[in-house]
Amino acid sequence: MKFDKRMGVLIVLMVFAVAAVGIIGVMKKPVLINSPAQDLEVTVYNSNLGVIKEYRTNYLDSGLNTVLYEGVASSIDPSSVKLKSLNGNIEVLEQNFQYDIVSKEKILEKYVGKDITAYQIYGDKKELIDGTLLSYSGDQLIIKDKDGKINILSVDDLVLPDLPEGLITKPTLEWQIDSKESKNQTLELSYMTSGMSWNADYVAVTNDNDDKLDLSGWVTVKNNAGTTFNNVSLKLIAGDVHRTATTVPAYLGDTNVAYKSAGAASQFQEQSLFEYHMYDLQRRTTLKDNEEKQLSLMSADGIGVEKEYIYQDIQNWYWYGSSWSDNSEKKVNVMLNFNNSEANNLGIPLPKGTVKLFKKDASGKLQFIGEDSIDHTPKDETINLLVGQAFDVVGERKQMNMKDLGGYYEYTWEVTLRNHKSQDITVSVLENTAGDWDITQENIGHIKESNNKIKWKVPVKANGETTLSYTIRYKK
Repeated sequence: MKFDKRMGVLIVLMVFAVAAVGIIGVMKKPVLINSPAQDLEVTVYNSNLGVIKEYRTNYLDSGLNTVLYEGVASSIDPSSVKLKSLNGNIEVLEQNFQYDIVSKEKILEKYVGKDITAYQIYGDKKELIDGTLLSYSGDQLIIKDKDGKINILSVDDLVLPDLPEGLITKPTLEWQIDSKESKNQTLELSYMTSGMSWNADYVAVTNDNDDKLDLSGWVTVKNNAGTTFNNVSLKLIAGDVHRTATTVPAYLGDTNVAYKSAGAASQFQEQSLFEYHMYDLQRRTTLKDNEEKQLSLMSADGIGVEKEYIYQDIQNWYWYGSSWSDNSEKKVNVMLNFNNSEANNLGIPLPKGTVKLFKKDASGKLQFIGEDSIDHTPKDETINLLVGQAFDVVGERKQMNMKDLGGYYEYTWEVTLRNHKSQDITVSVLENTAGDWDITQENIGHIKESNNKIKWKVPVKANGETTLSYTIRYKK
């Protein structure tokens, strides 16, 4: 059988046709996913970290698909991205994060060496100038016109034929996805982003006798992640999450155990999460880009509180065998202490934050009396707030004697407390210690809080004075 040249040409054309069909099949039009998320969950941590989870549905062809996924945070950590289909079988072969967002400077940068049209403005008139852009700086352009002349212009209006390749209007994830079937795929995307944080702030109002207070808490959520999160389910994580210097921690998951709060009804539901606590907002909200949003966290009234006066001289630490001058600290601190327990109308984990304290004056108006910070505080722990220093209570500490007893040093101290108030008070006197010690003499019994701290509770009458005297012996 002779080979027909025409048949050979036909076979070659058929091969090229099959190859072309294959290429066309591979080079499908990219799938653009820019519709709003059907469901969006945002979890914000205390330290510049957010976890985003969202769901969108789009049609994918069987085989290789190029998918452009718009609207992710510009501060995304691309290494944390996880994509899966909830109703299909897909495999992500490649991922690119496109963040070269369009701007005037970036457009001009890509048009250097290309033709543009500019309008030079003179009052109410515009002069049209066509030419090649040679360089730019701010609004100043250097253009070579069609006659070869160099024009240095300060322009406000430009006309460009199209958006240069590689520039996008929104941060975009680009995937090469192999889909095992042609169908609408419900895609679940989760990722981590920097630029998100939250903190708690509290307002406490004490009653006339300073033995009860009302406490309300607010959270401030900051979104500087580079996108707006609309209609989200918001969760806040309180706790010290370990992070490495170069990576973002893995998402902690959804294995939560509900914890019933003993406090007043709140729009947040508190839950335990691993060794942390999560506060789940019981409604949806929107976190706009570059926005700080404040939300009510908790409220509790009638919390029992103890007002404590504390005198602790700054000279409590001393070298054995040394003597000190009589220039002692005279200020007495005022503390408000309360237990975070259910019996005390609280009993809920409180995230760290600042507490501002107020009290009503004689006319019933709230006045600011001090502020302090609290750390993450579990239920049934005591909170101690330093309010300020007492105006009408003065302390004075003097070293009355110092002896070298061979194997010991012995010190005798006097602490005089003067109360210029119209009611009796009790002042806690604190002594910091070190090493082996023993109290050999005292006129008021001490409380050993630890091997390094001793406390005396000293009663002082109204407009009166009390002197605490004690001798402490240290082993050399």
